[in-house]
Amino acid sequence: MDIVQGLILGFLILSYISGTIISMTILLENRDPSKTVTWLLIFILLPGIGLIIYAVFGRNLRKIKIFKTQELASNMKEEKLFKNIEEINKLIELEQDTISISKFLKDNEEDNARLKIISLLLNTGMFPFTTNNKVDIFIDGNEKFKNLLDDISKANNHIHLEYFIIKDSEIGQKIKQLLIKKAKENVKVRILYDDVGCWRFWFHRKFFNEMKSYGIEIVPFLPTKFPIIGGKLNYRNHRKIAVIDGKIGYTGGVNIGDEYMGKNKKFGYWRDTHIRIEGTSVYMLQMTFLIDWYYNTKEVLLDKEYFPKLSECGNSMIQVVASGPDSDWEAIHYAYFLGICQAKKSIYIETPYFIPDESILRALKSAALSGVDVRIIFPKIVDHKIVNTASYSYFDDILKSGGKVYLYNKGFIHSKVIIIDDIIASTGSANMDLRSFMLNFEINAFIYDQTVIKLMKDDFFEDMKNSEEINIDEFKNRSIVKKSKESIARLFSPIL
Repeated sequence: MDIVQGLILGFLILSYISGTIISMTILLENRDPSKTVTWLLIFILLPGIGLIIYAVFGRNLRKIKIFKTQELASNMKEEKLFKNIEEINKLIELEQDTISISKFLKDNEEDNARLKIISLLLNTGMFPFTTNNKVDIFIDGNEKFKNLLDDISKANNHIHLEYFIIKDSEIGQKIKQLLIKKAKENVKVRILYDDVGCWRFWFHRKFFNEMKSYGIEIVPFLPTKFPIIGGKLNYRNHRKIAVIDGKIGYTGGVNIGDEYMGKNKKFGYWRDTHIRIEGTSVYMLQMTFLIDWYYNTKEVLLDKEYFPKLSECGNSMIQVVASGPDSDWEAIHYAYFLGICQAKKSIYIETPYFIPDESILRALKSAALSGVDVRIIFPKIVDHKIVNTASYSYFDDILKSGGKVYLYNKGFIHSKVIIIDDIIASTGSANMDLRSFMLNFEINAFIYDQTVIKLMKDDFFEDMKNSEEINIDEFKNRSIVKKSKESIARLFSPIL
């Protein structure tokens, strides 16, 4: 045996020993069996490389609890850092007293279904149910940015932005110049961006540096200088939040970039869902931003100016829900599962990625088999190839159980929406996939207002007109090569 062969053999032996040790750790963590089996296969099939993949993507930081933003939120309450912010104290009382929900709900089947979701979300985190809200729904980036720019131009105290992706683009430049103008007017501007989602700024700092020169505070969420050692690369802030003066808030699927306005030739028209909120639920968007800001800067911002007293805005019932590896419960995941399980008539889903876990998949199949109208709208244009390929393997299960899948062909659909029985809806940053449910920091608005839900349903059926339904017979007859690719991609779905 020569030296090279000896080194290779030693490398393989060390890799398999390390893989065995890590496998035992994974087994003791009692993870989902499918994830455990996936990691075992990776260690066997990819010695050495599998260890690197695990170091970046595999560590269960929810178990290790390196993220403590929910703990920080609890500490803020216990240490009375809210001081005399009456509005937040009222929300905390509402959070702690689920009985008060009965003021707004009746004793009937529909409201009982709402009550279960509301109670679940109250019990999984600091997610109060609020009624003093007005909601506007936008179906693409053009609508969202037109309104956001207008609201930013009217700001007189502060502007808080938190985005997964911010690009030095035409719309990015418009927002930048307007933020600089507001900073000159002594409006305080803070920006949180995801360090991986905004990877381009690792090399092109001018975009942010110009804003910083005018006093705008810009902070990366979970900087990734040593991602393999720190293990945080896999846990990204996927939230999209804008708060203006503590009175107006935005959330949804639209990041800051020209493609979200339909200006990318590959994707063409970009269909998305974003909402603008006036009212009490803005407090929760604000609180989420401030907790994220505190986690990354250790700066406590809980002055009254961030939670101004609000007049009557409307009567839409909303729960703003933040979810991520910083909490013990996968709030959005659990709420989707419960909502699907108790559906009686219909489940309508729009998502650019469809990688459900076994619980969500079984719930959807059970609903379809029981006669519930299950429909999924998915992009025909490929965004991320391996995720797109894996999604089709799950569609096989949906179609066999009687559900329907539609491929959007007007452009690219990035909308993240679920509507259940026309009485519960959710939209925000979370996709219908394992990454959003378990790994990313996400934020969604759960909406219980039937007027708003009807508008969302109308948008869904309009999107169906711009989609082609997958024919189950044709789908069954797709080539063995395509089926094989889908099955192989599905093996990796727990870590996509």
